[in-house]
Amino acid sequence: MFILATALNPCPCGYFGDPNHNCSCSSGQIQKYVSKISGPLLDRIDIHIEVPAVKFKELASTADGEPSEKIRINVNKARQIQVNRFANNDGIFCNAQMETRMVREICKINDESLTLLKTAITRLGLSARAYDRILKVSRTIADLEELENIETHHISEAIGYRNLDRNYWST
Repeated sequence: MFILATALNPCPCGYFGDPNHNCSCSSGQIQKYVSKISGPLLDRIDIHIEVPAVKFKELASTADGEPSEKIRINVNKARQIQVNRFANNDGIFCNAQMETRMVREICKINDESLTLLKTAITRLGLSARAYDRILKVSRTIADLEELENIETHHISEAIGYRNLDRNYWST
């Protein structure tokens, strides 16, 4: 298993959607640029989000966010929950490694969550693979909160992490 982290600009000039800069790209240039991203490859990435430019005020701020040590502790707790969950499954140590059959068993959701997920799948035209990935990420979010059940807000958050599945670049 490995972690893939990657980045891309929203268009060739890098300013499409930026509230502080004008994009100089035509619709055709943006579509050509975006079409280089393989849909099947993108479908295999669990989380893809937009990360806007950080404003100077935020960079210069002295306000503290959540300390890294606290984040590390929470992540380690979630990882231990997953190790315990998969103790009887050879070669499976975390939610990301679950096969479809396991997703159906472990990532049970209530009717409200199912309706939300169905709406997202339908409106965004998501694949079966994206469906499973949303459930896996939802399970991980619930693990981070040390909750036994996946709740609707976990599904909602996981759907939000499928940013590139949306027609973000359609102009």
